Parts: sequence; structure tokens; C-alpha cells
Amino acid sequence: MARSWERMVQRNTKQVNKQRKKQGKDTIYASKSSSAAGSSDVFKGRNIVFPIVLLLLGIMFWVVGSIDEARGQGILANWLGVVLYFLLAALIFFRRPFLKVERARVSTIKYNRERWLQASEIEKIILSRSMVALKYKGKRKQWVFSRFLNRYDTAAMGARLEQFAKANNIEVVHE
Repeated sequence: MARSWERMVQRNTKQVNKQRKKQGKDTIYASKSSSAAGSSDVFKGRNIVFPIVLLLLGIMFWVVGSIDEARGQGILANWLGVVLYFLLAALIFFRRPFLKVERARVSTIKYNRERWLQASEIEKIILSRSMVALKYKGKRKQWVFSRFLNRYDTAAMGARLEQFAKANNIEVVHE
């Protein structure tokens, strides 16, 4: 009940601050303190493996297309495919995956949408030197954040997730 009360206070504060902003007044103090109190830690990674695979595929199609260029058929489609592979690799490389740890939930990008997982939905947190995993309650699914695939700082993530687990009574497993 306390969390729902806090959400209601934050929502009302946001509405009042919008009205005060339209009137040219300063925002009320509660909005500044609630943003500091509700701060979140964001751990960003970098996709490297999949963009490299896409670049290699693009280079492979470029080589195959240049060999087949003697016949002169489908040159535009080949170059379009190669350029699109390179663009997709750049898009995936520059869009950084993240793990955002808040007080009562965690969020990340999965399938091109931001997904949230409440603390009450987490069964356990598995920590190791090279990966961090969050296991759902009652499901076989889990979120895995890897140092190898996405270049996350798993040591810092593990330390913050231990604090999160302690605050929300979640089991932590060290491997």
C-alpha cells in the first residue's frame, strides 16, 4: 500500500508541476526530492558479436556479388542487400542494451521494447564473474546479462543487484 501511495503522490506532483510550469512558477520541492529518492542505476552494455556477424555476412554477399557481376544480373539488389546488412550492423552496434535497477523493479530492452520485472516476480538472482541472471518466479525464463556478448560491467551490476536483493528479500546465488 505504501508503494501505491508513493506512486499516487508522484503522479499528483507531476500534474501540479505541469500546472506550475505553465504559470511560470518553480516546481514544488517534492518533485525534486522524489526524483532523487527514486533514482535508478543504469548499466549499459555494447552489442559486438551480432554486428560483427552481420558485417561478415555483408562482406560475404559483397564478394559473392562481385564474382557474379560478370553476368550483370541483379547488381542493384546485391548492393542494396550489402548496404542494408551494414546499416543493420551499425544500428545494432550503436543501440546500447541496458539494465536499469530501480528500488522495486528492474528493466531492460527485449525485442525492441522496454520490459520491466517487478521485485515480487523475481525468484532469484544468479551472479558470476562473467554473467548476471535474473530468474522469474514459476517460469523457466530468465534474463541473462553477459560480459562476453554485450560487454556489461558484471561486477558493478552484481554489487547493485545484491543491494536490490537485500532490500526486496530475493535469494542471491553466487557461482
